[in-house]
Amino acid sequence: MSSVYAWYFPYTKLPKFLVYYDGNFNFMIFFPKVCMHSLGELWYRPENFNYLLRKLQLIGALESKNVLPAYNLLDSLTMNIQNVISTRYQLDRSRLLGVLLSTQPCSSSVFSIFGAGKGSCWVPFDMFMENAMDGRHLHAISSVEFLTELSKTLQVLNRATWQETFQALWISGLRLVQRGPEALEGPFPHLYSRLCMLLAIIPLSVATIVKEEVDKLDGGMVSAIKEELVSSLQILVQFSGLLSPPPATVHFANTAARKAAIVLSNLKSGNENLYGYSKDSSAIKAGNMLHLIVEACIARNLIDTSAYFWPGYVVPLEASSQAQESPWSSLTEGSPLVELKDALMVTPASSVAELEKLYSFAVSGSEEEKLAASKVLCGASLLRGWNIQEHVVQIVLKLLSSFLPLDSGSDGRYVQHMPMLHALISGISSVDAVHILSMYGLVPEVAAMLMPLCEIFGSLPPSDHRSCNFEKASVYSVFSSAFLSLLRLWKFHRPPIENALSRHGVFVRSELSLDFLLLLRNSRSALKNLSNVSKSSIFQLDPSLQKPVYIDSFPKLRAWYFQNQACIASTLSTVYNRPNVLHVANNILKIICHKVPKDGILSVNPQSTSNSSMGSSPPPGVPEDMCQWPTLPAWDVLEAIPFVLEAVLTACAHGRLSSRDLITGLRDLADFLPASLAAIVSYFSAEITRGIWKPVMLNGTDWPSPAATLPVVESEINEVLAKAGVNINISSRPRSVMPMLPLPIAALISLSITVKMEEFSHLHGIIGQGIEICATSSSWPSMQIIGALWSQKVRRWHDFIILACSQSPFTRDNTAVSQLIRSCFTSFLGPLVDGRSCYVANRGVADLLGKTLDERARLVVAPGFLYMRSCRLFPDNNFVCEEILKVVIERARALANDCSSERPGHLRSDCMPLSAASSLVEQISSLAATMLCHAGGLNLIRLLYEHILPTLLLSAGEDKLGSAGHVCSLFEGYALAYVLLWSGASIWGVGETSPAYASIYTSKRQRIVDRHLEFMAKVMEGNIVLGCGETTWRSYVLCFVGLLVDFVPAWILEVKLETLQKLASGLRKWHKGDLALSLLERGGNKAVTSVVESLLGYAGAQFSV
Repeated sequence: MSSVYAWYFPYTKLPKFLVYYDGNFNFMIFFPKVCMHSLGELWYRPENFNYLLRKLQLIGALESKNVLPAYNLLDSLTMNIQNVISTRYQLDRSRLLGVLLSTQPCSSSVFSIFGAGKGSCWVPFDMFMENAMDGRHLHAISSVEFLTELSKTLQVLNRATWQETFQALWISGLRLVQRGPEALEGPFPHLYSRLCMLLAIIPLSVATIVKEEVDKLDGGMVSAIKEELVSSLQILVQFSGLLSPPPATVHFANTAARKAAIVLSNLKSGNENLYGYSKDSSAIKAGNMLHLIVEACIARNLIDTSAYFWPGYVVPLEASSQAQESPWSSLTEGSPLVELKDALMVTPASSVAELEKLYSFAVSGSEEEKLAASKVLCGASLLRGWNIQEHVVQIVLKLLSSFLPLDSGSDGRYVQHMPMLHALISGISSVDAVHILSMYGLVPEVAAMLMPLCEIFGSLPPSDHRSCNFEKASVYSVFSSAFLSLLRLWKFHRPPIENALSRHGVFVRSELSLDFLLLLRNSRSALKNLSNVSKSSIFQLDPSLQKPVYIDSFPKLRAWYFQNQACIASTLSTVYNRPNVLHVANNILKIICHKVPKDGILSVNPQSTSNSSMGSSPPPGVPEDMCQWPTLPAWDVLEAIPFVLEAVLTACAHGRLSSRDLITGLRDLADFLPASLAAIVSYFSAEITRGIWKPVMLNGTDWPSPAATLPVVESEINEVLAKAGVNINISSRPRSVMPMLPLPIAALISLSITVKMEEFSHLHGIIGQGIEICATSSSWPSMQIIGALWSQKVRRWHDFIILACSQSPFTRDNTAVSQLIRSCFTSFLGPLVDGRSCYVANRGVADLLGKTLDERARLVVAPGFLYMRSCRLFPDNNFVCEEILKVVIERARALANDCSSERPGHLRSDCMPLSAASSLVEQISSLAATMLCHAGGLNLIRLLYEHILPTLLLSAGEDKLGSAGHVCSLFEGYALAYVLLWSGASIWGVGETSPAYASIYTSKRQRIVDRHLEFMAKVMEGNIVLGCGETTWRSYVLCFVGLLVDFVPAWILEVKLETLQKLASGLRKWHKGDLALSLLERGGNKAVTSVVESLLGYAGAQFSV
């Protein structure tokens, strides 16, 4: 009996090859003509099957002459291939591979009816954008890069069109802006950073995607993705609530609408100057967020001005006023820059030409013009010039880098340009500016530019210096600005506990370090030297700046860096062999402790008397006058400060120095050299972890008292937590007990209260995070006390302080973490009642992350928002992962109960259809995966693949997987498989990624995925004994492999052939030969032989039967 066996492409009727068996032990294998090329090429070239089609037609001719027996499969194959070649072919997505794989796109009505509602499958967009707004944590990679890869991942996993993906991006960005706490004051990124995400980061990500898709498509299909982009913008008019501009952006929205109206008006009147200002009162229009989005897209050539003709785009207002001319127009027409400086600083530039005009002043203008240009560049154009923001950032860095490298060997050039440098560094040091640079992924580059400036200005002695004013340019002010800005870019004050290893050998937290920043910067520079990478890069800096930068090139900075690490790791040594440093420390001690009686004068050398310590002659280069601040380079002062701090803190603890004198002395030291705050914060943070300092009474006499506001602060914190679904008591002390704090925290918080508010924008990144680290590193419950003290100082920051203090319970209390995780799932999917899902009106993204932070009189924080702000502070990421998986399993069992038919006949109509269940599995998995990624990042996902999930599958006991019944076991396996794949895809991407992204994330994918598949293969071979139920294990394996085959075939290409063969063999034992073949066929060229052998073996089995 003759037979024909075909090996198909997935989701298609295209055969990769045919095996014809004539019944007499003779086989003929037919390959397409392109069989020697890469397998991926076959997807895009149907005409390559002409050769195979001719062979099939030859077989058909032989059939008609009775040379070969007739077989109907040949006719159907011929017809299918002809349909493919004639482009009448459509993808067949209905194949389920025997598992519960969702085949419906996210736009399906099922997603709207069940679970979190329509749009829930795009929740990773919303959570990523909200996470990016946390200014306390800077990012090593550009948000443009990450959002681009996330968009490509979600487009694949959600089986969506690019129109749906772009639309989801815009809607998530609009929701981000609406959530902006505009009325909430405090030192955190404000509305401008949220608008940067919507109007700069998202358009740049879309531009990258469009360019990649255009490069893939042929000429006739290029306009298709542009049309999808236009459609995604036009459909936004349906979301009128999201398009309402916040009050601070009404002017910008009206300006964008006015621009469109002017163009239309000038077209109608025949005016050749389309963008010229019109005096017609009807040119004043009602602008909304859509006008800003459209202008951002036009500025990046994503769409053209035909958008102005969209129906309803231009709507006139009854009010009338004349548009004012921009000061940038006056500048380009030749008006003096100095006269326009104040107006230009508050008005963002509108074109690259205007920026280039300003840059020419900064490079070749007078000293006054250079200073003015520097201030203007770091003003409104940097913070609010969203249409050209990437160009502003590039010009600012280009101007800052013009002082580098340090090859000239002359310090005079830096002193000459000190005012300009001071303006540039101060301009990029604000909270919003640092955050914007972080979103563009430029933290490593900025760090590399600040390091030589710190080295130079820290080595220059000041001239007649008594105190440092941030507003005036001096050696100390420039050094302090550059040094504090550099330290804000990496966690210099992390105490030793942050470097502890978990039981699996993974760091508890992955924070930026100086070594990592330099390594990342150097690797990027090497990548940018490649032509294909440099062409696609947003930022193009001078090639001379792409040389590697090493910390050994800066000996003074290197010495302080290692000294700081030594101070964090252990206490100071009592024996120090550098008398110069000890003498400077004694000099500083005498100045800041000038009120101490002479017989009780302090010394950094406890083994020597005060007379011998102070009476010895100073080493060369140290001034004799002990009553004045030393006129020494900043590095020499910083080197002595840890010894000063140890002496004054010890003296205060033993009663030899009053608390007032301690704080006054520290304040004088900070006024003399603001950079010393970094050493103070680092030293105090490290001392907290040692647990050797007794607490002090905050009685209002020796130390400030929080008693007046502490009960109110604690009550409001409890209220915020309760509304987020966390019910705990944050105060463990009786009301009658006087508040206390460990001495280093009390000293640091008291010092922070003395900081002038006009200086706080420069110092908050150092002091604020230092206080947070001290509070979270200590076992003493102190955050609410700190919040009460600070709320007394700055009442308008009250809500910000309450929000910051509400995150402190999650730093040490796993019960609070567990409640918050469950609250996130409840707000997104609805509650569980008696083991079944309960659908409520308030669910989805809006209930998870909230609409606004200040929509009521009292502060209301959504559980998802609180999770995103505190997830990096969780004490145990293993616990977080295990708790999230527990919730996923509970939800999966509830779905099984909802789908169960074991009910009375009159209730069976309430059973959930399987299509709805599959969509809900995706919603649960997308939320769980996103929460995991933001809590632990790459390290936690690695643990999930290599340890946590295998351990869960191997664990036995009463609550083991698969113990709740057959249907529940099926859903458990499906849900875990989805979580695993979504987690990995969210971090690593679904296919090839950009070089910068791959260097941090995707490069780890191959080893981790291969190890997990190897674990699965060993279990299937019987080498590892499972603890979970067989049904759960089978559903997990089939679903995970099916998801790999359908959504991330690029992962399979990276897996070792031996692992694929073992896994395919196990699948065939389960009678899943189709899935085994689908797995092997995606193994690339290395797996072709295995596929042929498998297919021939299958044919032999069929013949024997």
